Amino acid sequence: MLLLSAVSKKNIPSPVQLAQLVDSIEALLPQTQCTKCGFSGCRPYAEAIADGSALYNQCPPGGQQGINRLAQLLHAPVIPLNPINGVERPRPRAVIDEAVCIGCTLCIQACPADAIIGAAKQMHTIIEDLCTGCDLCVAPCPVDCISMVDVTPGKTGWDAWTQQQADEARQRHDFRSARLTREKQENDDRLAAKAAEKLKVIAAEVTNSPEQKAEQERKKAIIQAAIERARLKKEQQANEQAESNQAASKQKDVL
Repeated sequence: MLLLSAVSKKNIPSPVQLAQLVDSIEALLPQTQCTKCGFSGCRPYAEAIADGSALYNQCPPGGQQGINRLAQLLHAPVIPLNPINGVERPRPRAVIDEAVCIGCTLCIQACPADAIIGAAKQMHTIIEDLCTGCDLCVAPCPVDCISMVDVTPGKTGWDAWTQQQADEARQRHDFRSARLTREKQENDDRLAAKAAEKLKVIAAEVTNSPEQKAEQERKKAIIQAAIERARLKKEQQANEQAESNQAASKQKDVL
């Protein structure tokens, strides 16, 4: 495997340097969040490039221009796009056949940039200026009503996608991720409150026999275990967020 000079054994970066490198790499990616690189998004791919677990030629939307940019940043040789990850092509845009759409919302859930609007059991549509051409909405559609059409004929890579578009797509993706995290936390909190209330109700139940008492204890144990799992998960997430904030703070201090 081709090792990057930035992460070779002879030049192991500090955590702060690694975070800076990840930021620099991510800034050179097109932010389509298409996952064609083999990772869940541009940020995870940037992290993999930085730590040497992935090569810098796995981004079809960025194309050869993107590879050249990354190679220059990493002081690494220019290499061709890995065909396993796809081919360089004009930038596509999703189009929904509104007459066929059944309003299942699966495409909305798949879109990483909030570029699809609609409601359950109602027709959906693409906000053209927001679509990154990631293709992720196509596969989940159960009625095959989404197609991808080229909107930059003859232009690929960064000739077909501007830095401003990439920056705006990244902002929308980050906003969406934050919203989904918040909504999940709110739902988890509601479930935790519901479980706590259920525990109180069960604990207050009058038991008149050993069997009823045993059943009461069994139910209490199940709910208590669920509450404890939720608590530990929330604690872990809080610790991870604190570590992330601390790393970001150290990076700002260095800059």
